[in-house]
Amino acid sequence: MKNNNFTYKKSGVNISKANKFVKFISTISKKTINPKTNFKKFKNIGSFGSIFDLSKLKIKEPVIVSSTDGVGTKIEIANQIKKFDSIGIDLVAMCVNDLIVQGAKPLFFLDYISINKLELNKTKKIILGIVKGCKLAGCELIGGETAEMPGTYGKGKFDIAGFSVGIVEKKKLLTKLNVKKNNIILAIPSSGIHSNGLSLVRYILKKKKINLNKSSNKKINIKNELIKPTKIYVKEIIKLAENNLINGCANITGGGLYDNLIRIIPKGLQANINLEKIKVLKIFKWLKQQGISQNQMLKTFNCGVGFCLIVNKKNIKKIQNKFDKKFKPYVLGFISKGKNKLSTDGKINW
Repeated sequence: MKNNNFTYKKSGVNISKANKFVKFISTISKKTINPKTNFKKFKNIGSFGSIFDLSKLKIKEPVIVSSTDGVGTKIEIANQIKKFDSIGIDLVAMCVNDLIVQGAKPLFFLDYISINKLELNKTKKIILGIVKGCKLAGCELIGGETAEMPGTYGKGKFDIAGFSVGIVEKKKLLTKLNVKKNNIILAIPSSGIHSNGLSLVRYILKKKKINLNKSSNKKINIKNELIKPTKIYVKEIIKLAENNLINGCANITGGGLYDNLIRIIPKGLQANINLEKIKVLKIFKWLKQQGISQNQMLKTFNCGVGFCLIVNKKNIKKIQNKFDKKFKPYVLGFISKGKNKLSTDGKINW
């Protein structure tokens, strides 16, 4: 006997619910649209491809810069404490903070959400975070994809990825060739742990049997610190780049201060860092107390330094004046001749 009762919905994919979600994204993403670049004859959300009008941007020799990233296992922290309204900010930050390293202004962003079963309440919160992140970065959410994938993820599990494109005038592109001897290294504070090193954090939580939803610590709210969204540095850095106040940048992500700073140091030069200058945040002091070596801390976490600038000494005051007190850059070291790429001095005040 033939069985004609097979449906996509019975397999675990709900097209009707997905369509409702697309309508929600279409409405909420309008808050990120720039009227100067809006291609009014074309509706991006719900279409096959997304359009962005470059013709209205007054750039003589435009260079496109792109970046794609995720938020790693910070997703598991969000799932554990059931907080999904800020993970989208992290996703945008991880992409756009890479674009500005080369002086590129973010233009647009696309997201990818894959989930075991579409839960509208959860996915709407994720999208609201992405929209907020795009507004903070001054870019448009012009498209994306949501995939319901039953059997691929465990119950309640999901993953997110982002893709962003920025633009910069060719002569203003920031490369390691701009970094010179006697330049100063400035540290811009992070908002917290950002989106790197969470696998190690979760390993510690498991081994020490720390329940984020039940743990109490008078000195630090661990749960809040771990989910705190990544700082988006776009508006400050783009202003500096437009005024030719930066020679080089480093986004301090996976690999920590050590591995990311050396990426922008040219051959024959080295970055000299005074570790005593690092303004360590409480979450990193707590992690250090759990039994992580200083070397592992610096190669895994930002330790309080979310972004680095390499600048001319004469521009330090001008640069500091572009930032709020909480994220005001401070001198961390200098560039000299050398073969080691990175040299450190002093001890961190844990």
